[in-house]
Amino acid sequence: MSDSTDSLSADVLRDALLTFRRQKELAERALAQVTDDDFFRTIDAESNSIAVLVKHIGGNLRSRWTDFLTSDGEKPTRDRDSEFVVDVRAERAAITSLWDAGWRALSDSFAQLRPGDLTATVTIRGEAMTAVAAIHRGLAHISQHVGQIVLLAKHYRSAEWQTLSIPRGQSRTWQAGDPTKSR
Repeated sequence: MSDSTDSLSADVLRDALLTFRRQKELAERALAQVTDDDFFRTIDAESNSIAVLVKHIGGNLRSRWTDFLTSDGEKPTRDRDSEFVVDVRAERAAITSLWDAGWRALSDSFAQLRPGDLTATVTIRGEAMTAVAAIHRGLAHISQHVGQIVLLAKHYRSAEWQTLSIPRGQSRTWQAGDPTKSR
């Protein structure tokens, strides 16, 4: 690999990890605003609760990022269907621990990745792809579900919602160079 390619690959890894971390932070800032009742609530019979989304993200990350370069991202030990079921006796802390385990698996894997690994072939559900393609696939998947978490949390909190970005009507203040006014 040339120095410029190696440098670009290192930048891709850093940026992907940063983007994953920002998605995690965004979700956790939304999660901090919901009550336990809201965490487990669904808006209709076909919807996922925030708890289900948190559980699914944790399971997905743990499966995809454990032995990322050496085993299929869909581990035989993963019970994906159970990620979409939350027992009525479930506790928020137990579900959050699954979330944390998934994010640890991602972080541990990224700590081991090197620029040259981006072109390695990995598999997810038997489908071969480059590691960089799997990273992008993972980012898209997690971002979709984080958006769902944020939407549900904002819906449940309604007027009490604390914005996670620039508040409505304050874009000009932010654009003027004083982002502290918009927080």
